[in-house]
Amino acid sequence: MTDATFGATPAGHTVEGIRADYMAQVQRRRLYGGLTLMIFVILMVSGFTVADSRNAGGFWDGLNQLGDYPGEVLAEAWANRANLPALIVRFLPALIETVNIAAVSTLVGAGAGLVLSLLSTRGLARWPRLTPLFRRLMDIMRAMPEIVIALVLIFVLGGGPVPAMIAIAIHTAGALGKMYSEVAENADLKPVEGLTSTGATWAQKMWLGVLPQVAPNYISYSLLRFEINIRASAILGFVGAGGLGYELRNSMSWGLGRFDEAAAIFLLLFGTIVLFDQVSSRYRNRLTEGHAK
Repeated sequence: MTDATFGATPAGHTVEGIRADYMAQVQRRRLYGGLTLMIFVILMVSGFTVADSRNAGGFWDGLNQLGDYPGEVLAEAWANRANLPALIVRFLPALIETVNIAAVSTLVGAGAGLVLSLLSTRGLARWPRLTPLFRRLMDIMRAMPEIVIALVLIFVLGGGPVPAMIAIAIHTAGALGKMYSEVAENADLKPVEGLTSTGATWAQKMWLGVLPQVAPNYISYSLLRFEINIRASAILGFVGAGGLGYELRNSMSWGLGRFDEAAAIFLLLFGTIVLFDQVSSRYRNRLTEGHAK
C-alpha cells in the first residue's frame, strides 16, 4: 500500500511553523534588548546618583553656572585681545616642549612596540613559547593610563618633561605593539621562508621579509599616535610634567586677571593639534593609498 503521507512537509517545517519560529525569535531578541537597555539605564541612573551624592549633591546646584567660567575667560580675553599675539609668542617655548615630549615618546614607544609586536606575532616570534608573555606585557602597558604612570614618576624623578615622556612612551609601546602585531599577522610569509632557506637570522628575516610589507601601515599608525600624544602631553602638564599644560594650569589657577593667558594657550594648543592632525592625516592617506596600489 502506498503511503498517503509521502511527500508531505514534516511537522514544524511548514510555512506557518517557520513564520511562528521566526516571530518567536524576534520576540526573544526584543525582550533581551529591552532588558539590556533597562539594566543600562538603571546602572547609569544609580551611578550618577552615587556620584552626585559623593559630590555633596553639587551637580544640579552648579548646572546653571556651567557657562560662567568659559564666559569669564572669553570676556577677559576679548577685553585684552590686543595682548593675545604677544602672549602666543610668549608661550611658544612651552608649545615646543609639548611637541618635543610627544615626538620623543612616540619614537621611543614606536621602537619598543615594533620589537614587542614581532616577538608576539604568531608565525614570526623569535621565541614562540614566550608569545603569551609579550602579549600580556603589552596589555599591561596599554592598560595603565599615562597620568597614573606620570604621577608615580613625578614622585620619584620630580617634575618636568622626562616623567611625561616616559609615561607616554610606555602607553604608546603597548598600544602600537598591539596594532603592529595585528598588521604583521597578515604579512605574506613566502619572503620569510625564502630567507630561511638561505640561512638568514631572525633579525634579517624581519628586516628584509616582513618590515617592507608592513612599513606603510606601521608609519600610518605611528603618525596617528603622534596626534594622540600631543594631547596627552598637554594633559600631563596639569600634574607638573611641563609644557603647555603646566602653563595652562598656572594661568587658570590665578583666576581673574590671567584668563587672557589661558585663552592664548587654548588658541595655541588648538591650532597646533589641528595643524598636526591635518598634516599627519594627509601623509597617512598617501601611505595607505600608495600601499593599496
